[in-house]
Amino acid sequence: MISMDFGVQLRANFGTTFLERIETLASAKIFIAEIDGKDLLDQHYAVMASAKANDISISTVSGGYRGWIGHLDKEMRDYALNDIEDILDKCALIGAKGIVVPASYGMYSTRLNAKVAPRSLQEDESILLDGLARLQRRAVETGTYVYLEPLNRYEDYMLNTLEQAAKLIVDGGFTNIKLTADTFHMNIEEKDPAQSIRNWQHLIGHVHVADTNRLQPGLGHFDFKKLFVALEEVHYEGTVIVESSWEGNLRNSLETCMIYLKAQHERW
Repeated sequence: MISMDFGVQLRANFGTTFLERIETLASAKIFIAEIDGKDLLDQHYAVMASAKANDISISTVSGGYRGWIGHLDKEMRDYALNDIEDILDKCALIGAKGIVVPASYGMYSTRLNAKVAPRSLQEDESILLDGLARLQRRAVETGTYVYLEPLNRYEDYMLNTLEQAAKLIVDGGFTNIKLTADTFHMNIEEKDPAQSIRNWQHLIGHVHVADTNRLQPGLGHFDFKKLFVALEEVHYEGTVIVESSWEGNLRNSLETCMIYLKAQHERW
C-alpha cells in the first residue's frame, strides 16, 4: 500500500488570522495545509513562520488572485496571470509544490444562462493555451507546478472534465501543468471518477476531496474507497487535500474526517 499524505485546505472559519488557522490544524494533528494565495502574496514571511512554528507543511496554494486565466475581460486575465506568477515565485520560497487554477469560477454557465457561450470553443482554447504557456514558463523557472482544475458545469463552462483539461496540457506540451482531480466536481461530471483517475494518471498531480454535498468526506455518498483503489493502482504520490465546508464542531470534524479518510484508504 502506498503511503497517502492527507491535508486540509485552510478556511476562513478556522480562525481570524493566518496563525490561528494554522494552529487549528495543528490542534487536530493535521500537518499538511493548502493555503489561500492572498495570504502568500500579502504575508509570505508570516506564512513561513507560522507554518514552521506549528510543524505544518504548506503543500499547495488555491485562489487568492485577481481574475481568472480564462476571464472574458483581457485586463482581468492579465491580473490573474501576473498574480499567479507572483504566487509561484513565493511557492518556491516556502517549498510549496504549486497552485490550483481553474479556467474560471462563477463567470458563466451554459447550464444556467443562455445556451450560447460568450466565446467560441476555439477562442476559449486559444486564450487558455496562451495563459498556460506563460505560466508553464514561470513554473519551470521556479520548479513549481500549476494544477489545472476542471469545475462542474454550474461553476464554469470551459473545463468540466479531466479529459477536457488534459487535452489542453497535451496540446500545449506542458511539463509543469498537471491536473487537479476534485471528487466534488468529478461526481457531477465524470461517468466513473475512479476510471477517469486511471485514464489520466500520467497527468494527475493533485487531488481535492469533498463529499457529494460539498461537506467533509463521510457526510455524503461519494465512494472514497473506489477513489483510493484507483489512486493506489496508478501509484499516485501527491497529496490528498480536503477542500470542503465543515459541519459540526470544527476540531472534532477535522479529526473525524482524517480518521474516516485513512480508514477508507486502508480498506482498498
